[in-house]
Amino acid sequence: MRFLTRSLAGVLIFSLTLGLLALAVNSFYQALQVRDAEAERVRPARERVFAVTVETLAPGTAVPVILAYGEVASRRSLEIRAEAPGRVLELAEAFRDGGEVTAGEVLLRIDPADAQATLDLARAERAEAEAQQVEAETSLELAAADLDAAQQSRLLRARALDRQTDIQARGAGTAAAVEEAEIALAAADQAVVGRRQALAQAEAARDLAAILVERRAIAVREAERTLTETVVTAPFDGFLSAAAAVPGAMMGSNEAIGTLTDMRALEVAFRMSNAQYARLRDTLRGTRIEAVLALDDIPISVAGTVERAGAEVGDGQTGRILYARLDGPGIAALRPGDFMTVTIAEPALRNVAVIPAAAVNAAGEMLVLGGEDRLEAARVTVLRRQGDEVIVTDVPAGREFVRERSPQLGAGVLVRPLRPGEEPTPQAETAALDLDPERRAKLIAFVQGNTRMPAEVKARLLAQLGEDRVPAQVVERLERRMGG
Repeated sequence: MRFLTRSLAGVLIFSLTLGLLALAVNSFYQALQVRDAEAERVRPARERVFAVTVETLAPGTAVPVILAYGEVASRRSLEIRAEAPGRVLELAEAFRDGGEVTAGEVLLRIDPADAQATLDLARAERAEAEAQQVEAETSLELAAADLDAAQQSRLLRARALDRQTDIQARGAGTAAAVEEAEIALAAADQAVVGRRQALAQAEAARDLAAILVERRAIAVREAERTLTETVVTAPFDGFLSAAAAVPGAMMGSNEAIGTLTDMRALEVAFRMSNAQYARLRDTLRGTRIEAVLALDDIPISVAGTVERAGAEVGDGQTGRILYARLDGPGIAALRPGDFMTVTIAEPALRNVAVIPAAAVNAAGEMLVLGGEDRLEAARVTVLRRQGDEVIVTDVPAGREFVRERSPQLGAGVLVRPLRPGEEPTPQAETAALDLDPERRAKLIAFVQGNTRMPAEVKARLLAQLGEDRVPAQVVERLERRMGG
């Protein structure tokens, strides 16, 4: 009995072992079938096609533009000063910051009392000196007449001496008479000398009086100038700034009271590099420029003409400073100190092409469209870089080039060209597929189990997988990810 029980137990265990072995073999066989089925569904990878914007290279003539930045200044700016000291009596209505004045307009009047008193005193002293001059001239005339009288008296004394000497020679006269005549002639000679000395003194007094009159006239002119300096006028048309005077204030001699700027003599000073200056040095003077002032994104454009270059470079600076005289209707809106963008046109370049800067790399290579819409590399020479564009030469004329390079693009890459004027059209959708329930369930499970997929993308894919026919492009993309 015990033997039969053990035999039955052994048969049962053996049967269970065979059943488990058969189940394992069946599971392995099904796994192999599933793998083969998935291998059959893996499609060969298709070459990726990139959509690029292309344009035809058409060499022609281009005018390079130099971009610089400068500051507005006035060629005529004057610091107004009070030349005469005193109290301010009157100020012009326009004497304030930003006030506009015209040439000859009275800006300021200083109390002229002291200057008027000085002028009156100088005029009185000049009148006194003129009276002294008249007196000196009269004295000179009298001294000259006195000298003439003394000379006539001396002539008479000389004749008397000759007569007495002749009488004595005939023996009729006496020696005493001759001696008396000689003494009289000597006295007459002495009188003539005295009169001559008086005449010389009168002439000197006349000259001194004339000099004194001239000095008094100079003093009068100086007093008159001082009186005119009590009135400050505008030497030219312009705008006032830094006005520092009020009625009643005391002004010192040569005290600054404001600055007058001529807004019709504005210029812009800007700096350019040595290379840019070298390209323009032969045609620099007289070159036209355009200066733009941006006031809250409202550009004000003013034309100008280059007049001169700076006399020195400056410590720690490079390049050259140029000065351009501004003209045109927009100049009325400018003020000294405005920061402006200056553009200067260079001489025209021939047989060149202007292309986007993104089309050329640092090595001077660009991508052109070859056969079967595959890209080819072409080398060009970059002449100028200005903003978002470059001017190049040695270009393959007539070929289409890629306007914007990207890291994915290179020689041999297949592209779908988009030409100017063409609307980009999306690629045609592939045919929809009818999925069996098992395949649909696997795709749904993959999408639901993907934690890195955005919620809106996941919802869109689940909606597509729930439809009767699913786009083949969506199925292919999901199964490629599942296989990876």
